[in-house]
Amino acid sequence: MLKLNGVVPPMITPFDAEGNVDFEMLKKLVAFLKDNVDGLFICGSYGSGPLMSPEERKKVTEITLEVVASKIPVICHTGTTNTRDTVDLTRHAEQVGCHGASAVGPYYYRHDEENVLAFYGEMVKSVKPDFPIYVYHNPKFSGYGMSLGTLKKLKQLGISGIKDATFDILLLANYMRELSDDDFDVVLGTEAMWLSACALGAQAFMPGLGNAFPEICRKMHREGMAQEIETCRQTQFEVNRLRDIMYFAKSTQLAVYVMLEIREIISAYPRAPFLPAGQKEKDDIKQALIQSGAL
Repeated sequence: MLKLNGVVPPMITPFDAEGNVDFEMLKKLVAFLKDNVDGLFICGSYGSGPLMSPEERKKVTEITLEVVASKIPVICHTGTTNTRDTVDLTRHAEQVGCHGASAVGPYYYRHDEENVLAFYGEMVKSVKPDFPIYVYHNPKFSGYGMSLGTLKKLKQLGISGIKDATFDILLLANYMRELSDDDFDVVLGTEAMWLSACALGAQAFMPGLGNAFPEICRKMHREGMAQEIETCRQTQFEVNRLRDIMYFAKSTQLAVYVMLEIREIISAYPRAPFLPAGQKEKDDIKQALIQSGAL
């Protein structure tokens, strides 16, 4: 079974000024990242998956895989508000060559355990048994959390892993203790507490910051895995200072677009209703990055 290891950024999706997916910028971003990270998580929260049509999401997936050319694994977020579209996107992800799929719990409406189990059960049944399906546990975006008991039931249904975006180290510790084994992968959904997660046995994390600064994220991962605790601690502090800079924008997702532009990797827009960062926000982020030594 696939077990992710390393830095797997939740890649943003570039849009143009009119709100169309900018496929040329997408190709440039993927080409940059594939040489600097250990995998990609696409069409998720950072990737604006819920803001795109199923057809757009499929095209983003296909182009990403084309540019990656099997160099690193690609996990596609296929979650939607409903089972039918989620199953369709999941089947597509398998058919075009993704290494796995993931879905946040069905959102907008508040769903009970029975609905959640049925939702993921249909995902599992829609693909081959060896195609990994990850729960993307993000209570902030789904509108509800999943208990450890529910996650154990999902594991029994055939779910292969979890991307934990709760920012709760105690929950992560419980997942590592109660769920993680050779058949179930537990992945940290942030860069903010990698050192702690690594000490608990995690092997991979998904850093939003890794879109624009993958190098330091990879450095931190390698230090943690080598048990270079003091060095990794200092890198973790540096990473978290960069995360502080991300909050100069209206959201960390919007900050990533700015940072990529500042580094001259790509120039792109978010999709409305998100508004691009203003000039003052861009100037403040650039100045803070210079002061931090990141530029």
